[in-house]
Amino acid sequence: MSEDLQKTLDAFAGTPAGPTGTVPYPVNEAMIHHWCDAVGDRNPAYLDPEAAKASGRDGVIAPPAMLQAWTMRGLRPPTPEEAAYAASLGDQKQALDVLDEAGFTSVVATNCEQEYFRELVPGDQLSHEVTTESISGEKKTGLGVGHFVTQLYTYKDAAGEVVATMRFRILKFRPPAG
Repeated sequence: MSEDLQKTLDAFAGTPAGPTGTVPYPVNEAMIHHWCDAVGDRNPAYLDPEAAKASGRDGVIAPPAMLQAWTMRGLRPPTPEEAAYAASLGDQKQALDVLDEAGFTSVVATNCEQEYFRELVPGDQLSHEVTTESISGEKKTGLGVGHFVTQLYTYKDAAGEVVATMRFRILKFRPPAG
């Protein structure tokens, strides 16, 4: 690995890795029910308003593991915030672009750590910020030679209060030859 590449990668530490913006859909009961049906979770705090109230809540809550689902783009077009962010970059490269250009074109998620500061409830309008925390030096792994990229997602409600964080780590590696 070149020293220049590592210096370039190190410069991304602490920098934004994507746009800050409000996601298009608020936390809602329909999606909570879909999630619970998909994973087989029958927790009454997620599905039954009366049971949720009996447990001391105002109504149903979203499963904490759903956190990332509220902000995932899926196949929808970019939001105005996402489009503006992309336009503001011009030809400026992002960390993952630099790794792709250096031949580290394969990717695998390696781990994810979430921390929750309050329960999410229907009507919560979330936003998130993504920061590149670190990019490791070149590592030899069972999948190939690559770099571990750690990003910190900070999730906020409409009042700007942090409701959760997620530290997401991927391995960007060179695909095996042949």
